[in-house]
Parts: sequence; structure tokens; C-alpha cells
Amino acid sequence: MKIDILSLFPEMFDGFLNTSIIKRAIDTSLVEVRIHDFREFADNKHKKVDDYPYGGGQGMVLMCQPILDCLKSLVTKDSLVILMSPQGQTLQQAYSQKLSLEKHLIIICGHYEGFDERIRDYVDVEISIGDYVLTGGELASMVVCDSVIRLLEGAIRETSHEDDSFSDGLLEYPQYTRPYEYDGTVVPDVLMSGHHENIRKWRLQQSLMKTYYKRPDLLQKREFTEEEINILKEITKKRLILSL
Repeated sequence: MKIDILSLFPEMFDGFLNTSIIKRAIDTSLVEVRIHDFREFADNKHKKVDDYPYGGGQGMVLMCQPILDCLKSLVTKDSLVILMSPQGQTLQQAYSQKLSLEKHLIIICGHYEGFDERIRDYVDVEISIGDYVLTGGELASMVVCDSVIRLLEGAIRETSHEDDSFSDGLLEYPQYTRPYEYDGTVVPDVLMSGHHENIRKWRLQQSLMKTYYKRPDLLQKREFTEEEINILKEITKKRLILSL
């Protein structure tokens, strides 16, 4: 996979690209990530990339010329052009999985008050990482890259992300490691039993319970197995008893 990121602040990506799983994926050629300063494409004497908005208003607006000239130098028939924008669809695990199958991602990072609306004419999809506004799209683009790169075959063991929260529509079950006891709290006995089927059932129960209490909205989108329906019945029964 290739990822090209258009930004006014390429130095923001230095630590991100040289750390942990991302660095390993780059070093092993699973992904090539290039950062482009679109200021270099400005066609004016002072390399100006923004100007006051037509019609008046606060702040500065990114001009389309530098961004689109940079974009046109990179785009191919295999490219998917992404605009980081608070108006975009909210990033979810299923969409990260879909993006991980693409050959070439181009991500545009906005800044200042906004960007010339005509930039949208050259974009395939707009993505937001949540209902809040950042000073620029750089941090958001890193979130997209991280969520996608870790899903590439060979980046991490496949079993490491199969049970991630949201991968199957549920929050992840609790995890424990050494020590067995800490500050009076011990690891659940079932995890020490070595009984794989009982561990599987416990983890499924815990995932359903966490989702039921923390993100019940996720359950509305899920098709349940008979086993999951029975577990949910027990969970709702216990909640009803506790509320009496």
C-alpha cells in the first residue's frame, strides 16, 4: 500500500512514522508513507496558500490551487482521495478494514478556518474522526493511517486485531496479565483454568456485557447468534433485578 499525505506541517509526522508498528510496517515495505508540503506548489511569489474568504467572515481559507496541483501530481487510477473534514463520515472499524484493501490512499489535511469548496470536487470521500474540530487535519490523518496500517497483512498477527473492539460489533472483553494478584484484586479463575471453551464463553459474555452497559447503540446494529441472545437475556435479567 502507498499513502500520500498533503499537509502544511510535515514535521508533525516525524514521530508518528518512526515509532512502533507504523515504523515496522514501513521498514518491511508493507506500506510506503510520503508527506508532501503543498506550500511548495503555491504559484505565487511568497508561497501563500490561504486568503480571506469571499463574502467576508472570520479566519483564512486555504486556496485550491496549491492543494490541487499537489494532488494532481500524485493521483493515479488506483488512488482513493480522502479529505479530513469534520463534515465527513465518522471513521469506524469496518471502514478502516475497507480502506486497508486499497492500493493507494491520498489524504488531504486542511488547516485554518477551512478550505476552498472547489477542493471537494477532486475528493472521493470525506472522513471525520469525531464530532469536534481540530486546528488541522494532521492528527486526524494519523488516526486514519494508524487504524488502516495495523490491519495490513503482516503488520501485526491477524489474531491480535480479530478481537479488537468494534471488529465484530462488540467491545473487547477484559484482558489480564501478571501479576495474578494486585492490590487485593485477582485474575478471574476461568482464565487460569486452561479450559478453552469456558474461556471463550466467558470472553463472549464479558464482551456482550461491556457493550450492553457502555455502548448499547452498537447492539442495535448487530445480528445475534442463539448463544448471544441467551447471554443477553441473562444480562438484562440481572440488570432488572439490581434495579428493583
